[in-house]
Amino acid sequence: MTKFSELNLNPKVLKAVEEAGYDTPTPIQAGAIPPALEGRDVLGIAQTGTGKTASFTLPMITLLARGRARARMPRSLVLCPTRELAAQVAENFDTYAKHVKLTKALLIGGVSFKEQDALIDKGVDVLIATPGRLLDHFERGKLLLTGVQVMVVDEADRMLDMGFIPDIERIFSLTPFTRQTLFFSATMASEIERITNTFLSGPARIEVARQASASETIEQGVVKFKASRRDREGTEKRNLLRALIDGEGERCTNAIVFCNRKSDVDIVAKSLKKHGYDAAPIHGDLDQSQRTRTLDGFRDGSLKFLIASDVAARGLDVPAVSHVFNFDVPSHAEDYVHRIGRTGRAGRDGKALMICAPKDEKNLDAIERLLEKAIPRVDNPLGEPSAEAAEDDNTKAASAKDDSSGKARRSRGGRGRSKASDKTTAEPQTQSAKPDAPEAQADAQTTGSQEEKSPDKPVEKPADKSTSPKTRNRRNDRGGRDNNVVGMGDHLPSFIAMSFDQRRAG
Repeated sequence: MTKFSELNLNPKVLKAVEEAGYDTPTPIQAGAIPPALEGRDVLGIAQTGTGKTASFTLPMITLLARGRARARMPRSLVLCPTRELAAQVAENFDTYAKHVKLTKALLIGGVSFKEQDALIDKGVDVLIATPGRLLDHFERGKLLLTGVQVMVVDEADRMLDMGFIPDIERIFSLTPFTRQTLFFSATMASEIERITNTFLSGPARIEVARQASASETIEQGVVKFKASRRDREGTEKRNLLRALIDGEGERCTNAIVFCNRKSDVDIVAKSLKKHGYDAAPIHGDLDQSQRTRTLDGFRDGSLKFLIASDVAARGLDVPAVSHVFNFDVPSHAEDYVHRIGRTGRAGRDGKALMICAPKDEKNLDAIERLLEKAIPRVDNPLGEPSAEAAEDDNTKAASAKDDSSGKARRSRGGRGRSKASDKTTAEPQTQSAKPDAPEAQADAQTTGSQEEKSPDKPVEKPADKSTSPKTRNRRNDRGGRDNNVVGMGDHLPSFIAMSFDQRRAG
């Protein structure tokens, strides 16, 4: 079996590796370090948790041990998709370069530009950065990439998922053509392959495991979950998560809980804390200082449950994570492999459990196709909703439906009766609006007098004065026009009504 001592590393680097407690390289390290030390481009494909970080840090430190950096011109560049992964790479350089005089700078968001500018101005041998912050410094004229001798792209497939590929291509164009490129990825999408064909020259390809395969040391399981009612899904799903955690008992020393959405990360973290679990959230919207404190607490054991979005799914090296819980089925099958790769690291045993709702079945099928095996089903510790409860809910729903339809029918019937009653009450008014001629004459002679109300007859609502016969006759006497005659348009010329005027007819 190959030893680190057989890989032609710098003696000072080898000493740091031994002090860190490592003796035997992982397959990706044994395959990538020799060609990297020869100055060749390297394309490394391996599942997460296999030691890819050391695969490029160890040869880089050996190659950079001689020489000196110039101001604003770093000698090497490491690109990482997230702040957490960049910080972890920086820690690896600190660990393995402690006997070598190399300077480094970490360029990530959430940190003052002024502090980062000060480091760059002094000159750094190793520049570790996220693509966005690196380009910010370049566009401000604070950084030159023409002195880069070694360039590393870590977790390239995650760069693709996060939309960084255009930035990566631009950064490649800013570096010298003669640079050495070390390119690492867990999967090889077509877009990633296009970039490697464009920017890598005759690379040594090291593929130590089938693409996107899960470690054999991880026990996997999926729980099928169906809410009793749609509006209870979130609450019942969180109840199930707590039941799964409790079911693991003392075996669950610490765990990462992954959610698809940042909003769910906060909700789940608050729910767990409310029920007495030591939990804290981490996602991209949090302040960098808060993210750093949370991760430090999880690493040193003061925090037991880390509730995370996929920002934490890649590259977080916390060796002793006992469990991973997928609160949601990831929408990308590859993300499942990276999530569960946070447990079972460095040969340890781990366990990964996932909750699958009916809407997630397609995503689960995609994951199983990628793994080329079925994930074992685990019984729901809370059981399925009882038949009586389901029948109860159905009865309530049916009864609510009947009530609403009955109300609608009554409402429609009421409107129909109202219209009919309006029609019947309108008929006597229409008849009273057509008095005989003598009555009209009497009304004209007694203008302004009030009609006597007969106690025998019901009181009827008087017709509108503007359309009463008296008003029309008075207006005709004055040669005016009746402005409101139904069926005759807006105005009635006086000569049309003359034949109905009894006084003129006499």
